[in-house]
Amino acid sequence: MFQLDVKSAFLNGVLKEEVYVEQPEGFEVTNVGHKVYKLKKALYGLKQAPRAWYSEIDAYLSMCKFKRSTSEATLYTRSDLEGNLIIVSIYVDDIVYTCSSERLLSEFKREMMQRYEMSDLGLLHHFLGMGILQTNQGVFIHQGKYAKSLLSKFGLDDCKPVSIPLATGEKLKKVDGSELADEGLYRRIVGSLLYLTAIRPDLMYAASLLSRFMTGPTKIHMGAVKKILRYMQGTLSYGIEYVRDQLATLIGFCDADWAGSEDDNRSTSGYAFSFGIGVLFWSSMKQNTVALSTAEAEYFSASEATAQAIWLQFVLDDFGEMQAEATPLFCDNMSAISMARNPIFHQRTRHINRKYHFIREALQEGVINIQFCRSEEQLADIFTKALPKDRFKQLKLKLGVKPVNSLGEVVER
Repeated sequence: MFQLDVKSAFLNGVLKEEVYVEQPEGFEVTNVGHKVYKLKKALYGLKQAPRAWYSEIDAYLSMCKFKRSTSEATLYTRSDLEGNLIIVSIYVDDIVYTCSSERLLSEFKREMMQRYEMSDLGLLHHFLGMGILQTNQGVFIHQGKYAKSLLSKFGLDDCKPVSIPLATGEKLKKVDGSELADEGLYRRIVGSLLYLTAIRPDLMYAASLLSRFMTGPTKIHMGAVKKILRYMQGTLSYGIEYVRDQLATLIGFCDADWAGSEDDNRSTSGYAFSFGIGVLFWSSMKQNTVALSTAEAEYFSASEATAQAIWLQFVLDDFGEMQAEATPLFCDNMSAISMARNPIFHQRTRHINRKYHFIREALQEGVINIQFCRSEEQLADIFTKALPKDRFKQLKLKLGVKPVNSLGEVVER
């Protein structure tokens, strides 16, 4: 993967709306100080500037025969007659691209630098606070620098590390009898941790759980969030490894913790998807409705995972990785699997919101294939509850979360 940086990107955007600005102080035109300027192109600070820039780069890439993904608006692909594929991703003024052909890579870079003023940053090393290590074996993505800055920012540079982010069996609730903590500090820490979950699935459950107490956090909540920072202290070099030359098959896992919330008895859904080695999408969230049984909670989780599986299939199709077979979705609850496979509404399912039943259509159409797996093999278990040390370590490794040593080599620990 390679990176280009567009200089003054927003200044390239052409405005479609009529926008007027006052004459800047010190640059007024003599005798017409009462007049204003009508803008033809965007300026930094305009609300229309990001959209104008996106419209400009989208029009140019379309002119260059790139196809925009209908599922991910910032993703573009183009194939040549030999079957080589170039993939381009746009994030404001950053352009990340990769290709199976050196010739197409050079052509794309030359075309873009002729069209816009750009900096060629070469091989992708850093992107949106993430570090990217590319080797012959694969790609390793981490946020070590960002994590270290967080510890320094919140005064925990020299804290003692712990082995798990949450104590096993610890139940947090809004009113726990302890004193109120500093709400502003709590929100800053949790917000920073949520950004870390983009690369650290092992932090996903803990961060999402503590984000439920943004209003009126207590000393107990603050203690829990600081324990996550102590866990970070011992895992600063951790990230996700994606290994080359693995079987390119989308596989999903879904799980639920029934009535895990102490405040409203709602369950927690968790799911993860891998594509070869290393997870590429994961989630942990409280369900919107109360589940009446474990099977119902698992059914809701499987339905939510199905929606993500469909979206991921669309994106993979844009990459030229169309999934020929139904996506396996592993669930460790046979009752939930039976509910999904049985299209008949009966006493256990007729009260469930209709939106959750589309998993049945996905099964019948061959989009997914829900399968049973033992609880010991359920990777999504890490996204639904606090786990013991050994179980947490085992699942973390299966998700592809590993450290990198001082030589830049990915190791298992």
